[in-house]
Amino acid sequence: MGMSFFESPQFLLTSESVTEGHPDKVCDQISDAVLDLCLQQDSLSHVACETSTTRGLVVVMGEITSRGHVPFDEVVRETLRKIGYTKAEHGIGYDTCAVMVSVQKQATEIAQAVHDVKSSDREAVGAGDQGMMVGFACQESVDSSSLDTEFMPLPIYLAHRLGQRLALVRKEGVLPYLRPDGKTQVTVEYSQGTVKRIHTVVVSAQHAPEVSQARLHSDIMEQVIVPVIPSFLLDSRTVYHINPSGSFVVGGPMSDTGLTGRKILVDTYGSLARHGGGAFSGKDPTKVDRSGAYGARHVAKNVVAAGLASRCEVQVSYAIGIAKPLAISVETFGTGRVPDETITALVEKHFDLRPLGIIEDLDLRRPIYQQTAAYGHFGRNDLDLPWERTDRVKLLRLPQPASAAVRPPR
Repeated sequence: MGMSFFESPQFLLTSESVTEGHPDKVCDQISDAVLDLCLQQDSLSHVACETSTTRGLVVVMGEITSRGHVPFDEVVRETLRKIGYTKAEHGIGYDTCAVMVSVQKQATEIAQAVHDVKSSDREAVGAGDQGMMVGFACQESVDSSSLDTEFMPLPIYLAHRLGQRLALVRKEGVLPYLRPDGKTQVTVEYSQGTVKRIHTVVVSAQHAPEVSQARLHSDIMEQVIVPVIPSFLLDSRTVYHINPSGSFVVGGPMSDTGLTGRKILVDTYGSLARHGGGAFSGKDPTKVDRSGAYGARHVAKNVVAAGLASRCEVQVSYAIGIAKPLAISVETFGTGRVPDETITALVEKHFDLRPLGIIEDLDLRRPIYQQTAAYGHFGRNDLDLPWERTDRVKLLRLPQPASAAVRPPR
């Protein structure tokens, strides 16, 4: 997958993001709000919370075993209010919608697989499910300079920042006619793995019916795109599509059904890295879909920050009920300073990727998850997320000067 991209003289890479008012992201935020409330009251809560929404209705489902109490109706309505769904005609009304709840305790067989969650023995807590989790990090560059993308691929990084900016100008009243729903997309042109230019920018923003398309285009360009996209990456050939379908008045759950866990590439690395398939939101950290992916990102980011490679993808696989990962593999796409096998050995030495190892090392039994449910779980310099810390760099860094056998990064 990687080599053809990094060796290509020209390659276009596209990633999208969605705003916090997108129906799927509404559901992610409700599910993680439920999770946070459970963890706040009982750090050993087992939560698998799914949410769905459609016109005038929110349904909360799942399996929860917790000593805490969750007032589901209040959680749903407060989440909708904070997003900005204060009127039904905007997509859904936080105070007028119906809320249905169908939640039961965690299945006994799944609970048995996880074993004793109170144990300090990291072998005593097995993975809550099977699966493969992927972590990724990269050092993007243009010409001879590095781009500050928080070790994320530029397309998804910029798409998220555009989405955040859309929400900001709406909530601060800079563009008061905007409504909560929206989508963004960025296409970047690369040459042999180096960023050359921004090829295309797409912004679709929900708006009030009285706003003209001409004003919307001008305002989005001036208040959203220009403050986010680096000007030195734009040129006369850059294409802009602002509300390309025209009017976007009807949005949110009024126009599209939402479901927890349906934006897995938006949550991770866009279209560059592979994905194991598991979603994050609404799942407590014994679910390796979540904690395993966070652990893998922690590894990949530290590998790149330590200068071992300029791009790193880490894959970790698990079996339900088994603590030790079945396999750990590292791919650096030809950018490693040492062979990938050497990096893998360093990873296995300095990172404990057993579920309880990740949970304890990253302190994951805390109510920190709702803030990640929009605009990505990775590369968030606006949040203090433990899997984003480069706290293993000194352990991984190669001695200097490197030997003549060491390969320079590309």
